[in-house]
Amino acid sequence: MNTLNTTDFKHVAIIMDGNGRWAEQRGRPRLIGHQEGARRIKEIVRACPHLGVSHLTVFAFSTENWKRTQAEVAGLMSLFRRYIRKEMQDFMKEGVRVRFIGDRIRLDAKLRGLMDEVEELTQNNSRIHLTIALNYGGRDEVARASRRLAEQVALGRINPADVDETTLARFLDTCFLPDPDLVIRTSGEARISNFLLWQSAYAEYEFIDTYWPDFTKEIFSEVMQRFGKRDRRFGAVVA
Repeated sequence: MNTLNTTDFKHVAIIMDGNGRWAEQRGRPRLIGHQEGARRIKEIVRACPHLGVSHLTVFAFSTENWKRTQAEVAGLMSLFRRYIRKEMQDFMKEGVRVRFIGDRIRLDAKLRGLMDEVEELTQNNSRIHLTIALNYGGRDEVARASRRLAEQVALGRINPADVDETTLARFLDTCFLPDPDLVIRTSGEARISNFLLWQSAYAEYEFIDTYWPDFTKEIFSEVMQRFGKRDRRFGAVVA
């Protein structure tokens, strides 16, 4: 895999779609696909330094995913707990800082405890910043941020006249992250599914036909090579 020598990007966000369909095409239970997808994350994380990516955000479970069958949701929650336990030490050894975004209130206490533990364990790492979106939705995030901002205004700590885009951004789940440069969605679906709505205002998008369990570091490299050739103007006209 070639190393990309560019400073044009640093944050890639991925909608890891197609796990269930990958399993169904093989006559396997959908949860098997999610398990394979979870294994794929480590390979992509490890590829990031070679591709100039310092921040990787992955969409693991959306606020809308609670609508799936009770069995699938329970299986996913169990998978998240096992995944964090299994990978925690490897993330620490490899210099990966792990953080989570999303509303944790609905998640069970054991999972929340593991999330807190891995965040604390890896807090001094800086080689790769991995952010996992868990019970996350873009509209929900903006609503929660607006509520927290309104509370500060009501307490007299923020002047309403001073509220602007920068002010609201400080209350978003992603306040510690740069905006994504590139958003990738696997599985052939061409929609953003309520993911990083605020942050992706000027992100580039790449929709990949490959299901997430088959999204290799080689495919990732090809996507990044294509992205590196794009002309990003951020609304300006270049003379």
